[in-house]
Amino acid sequence: MALCLTGLAGCGGGDGAGGSTAPPPTAPTGAPTTQDAPAQTPSRTKGSRPLAGKVIVIDPGHNGGNAAHPAEINRQVDVGNGKKECDTTGTATNGGYNESTFTLDVSKRLRDLLRAQGATVKMTRQDDAGVGPCINERAAVGNRAHADAAISIHGDGAPASGHGFHIIEPAPVAGFNTAIVAPSARLALALRAAYHAGTGIPYASYIGEQGIDRRSDLGGLNLSKVPKVFIECGNMRNAGDAAKMTDANFRQRMAESLARGFENYLR
Repeated sequence: MALCLTGLAGCGGGDGAGGSTAPPPTAPTGAPTTQDAPAQTPSRTKGSRPLAGKVIVIDPGHNGGNAAHPAEINRQVDVGNGKKECDTTGTATNGGYNESTFTLDVSKRLRDLLRAQGATVKMTRQDDAGVGPCINERAAVGNRAHADAAISIHGDGAPASGHGFHIIEPAPVAGFNTAIVAPSARLALALRAAYHAGTGIPYASYIGEQGIDRRSDLGGLNLSKVPKVFIECGNMRNAGDAAKMTDANFRQRMAESLARGFENYLR
C-alpha cells in the first residue's frame, strides 16, 4: 500500500492496511469457505425494525479475481490527495484462507442482519470471482446511495506477532471529506464498542490507539461524502486471530456485533 504504515507486512496499493500485492496462497483442501455455516438472524420482537428508512453501504475488501488481473488492479486512480492503485489482492491466513473470501462472508452476514432490522443495504461487490471495483468506485457507491453510514470490511496482514482489531476513520483531506470526519469518528466509536464487546477480540496490539487509527491515504475514506470507516477485523497472519476468522460461527458473531454497532450509531 502507498504510504504504508510502519510495522505492516506486505502492504499493497489499494485500500487495505495489510493487503499483499502478490497472489494470496491457494486454500488447501478442507480450508474454510463461505458455506461453513448459514448466517443466522437474532430473534427480535415481531415487527421490530429499528433501522427502517436507513441506508447502509457495505464494502467487502478486495476481490477473488484481482490476482489474475494485475494490469487492471494496478491502474492508478485519483484518491483526492494523490494517486493509488485501483485495488490490491489482499492477504490470507497462513493456512490459505483469503481475505477477499473472509470479507465477503462477513459482509453478507452483516447485510442480512441489517436488512432484518429494516435497513436498505447496498454492497460494492456481490461475489468473490470478479475484479475490483476500484477504490474510488467503492466510495462512489456510498455517495450515490446517500448512505447514512458505510463500512469497508477487511482482515489485516500484519506481522504474526501482532493481534487484535482496529477501526480506521478518515483524517481530513481539504476539499474532499472534511464534512464527514466528525460523524465518521462517532461511527468508529459505536462500532468499536460493539465489536469489542460482542467478539471479545482485543484492540490491535501493533497499530492505532485503543482500537482506532486515523488515515488520510485511503481513497475509500478520502472520497466518501457519507460517514464511513474501515474495520480490520483481526490480523490474518496471527494464529489466534486466524482461528477466529476461519470459524464460520465466529464470523457470525463478528457480523452480529457490527450490526449492533450500526444500530447504536443510527438510533
